Amino acid sequence: MEKTVISKTESGNNNSSNGSRSRCVLILNWVIVILVIIGTIIMLRSKASATGLTSSGIGNLKFYTVLSNEFAGIVAACQLVSIYRKKGYLRVLKLTATTAVLLTFLVVALFFGPLYGWIQLYQGSNLFFHLIVPILCVIEFLMVEFEEPLSIRHCLIASLSTVVYGFAYLINILINGTGVWPDSNDWYGFLNWGMGVGLIIFAVIVLTSFGVACLLRFIKNKTRR
Repeated sequence: MEKTVISKTESGNNNSSNGSRSRCVLILNWVIVILVIIGTIIMLRSKASATGLTSSGIGNLKFYTVLSNEFAGIVAACQLVSIYRKKGYLRVLKLTATTAVLLTFLVVALFFGPLYGWIQLYQGSNLFFHLIVPILCVIEFLMVEFEEPLSIRHCLIASLSTVVYGFAYLINILINGTGVWPDSNDWYGFLNWGMGVGLIIFAVIVLTSFGVACLLRFIKNKTRR
């Protein structure tokens, strides 16, 4: 009799916990969508910065940061539709979006921050795109319970967006040339040390993207009930 009571109590606690978690996930997706919209509006009204890491208006859509955040916002909106229609969690799309924005967060915090100064990189729309949205995406992703574990194949799929962007970046340079600063087609300056070094940087970023996806997978699978 005592075991039955305990079992029901535990079941009730689990249902309550899952309900609270689901509400948090719903709220976080709404917040992500709203902040991406706000960040986009600010971005479209912005002017190019001295760092060269922001352009004017719609020209910002060439940056990985902007594209990854827009993608995260779109995926969050799709997730909201899925929730209201009582469908499943879009885990591969969410893993892809979270990997992309977390990669942006890490590159800014560890590479561009020391180079250009963190204050400049967390102003205007970049406060949302470089900091707030990536953190919220990670929190939301880690809160969701998965019935099945994530696989390495999912991590490979999640890193494909970085590969596609990298190839588009390089192809644009090969077709249109590097150009002259500040209108350079190499807006990240990866080819400042030559094509060979640029390709190495590209490879490192792709591997880092895969590593970020694997880290998220490890945490999710480790904490899965």
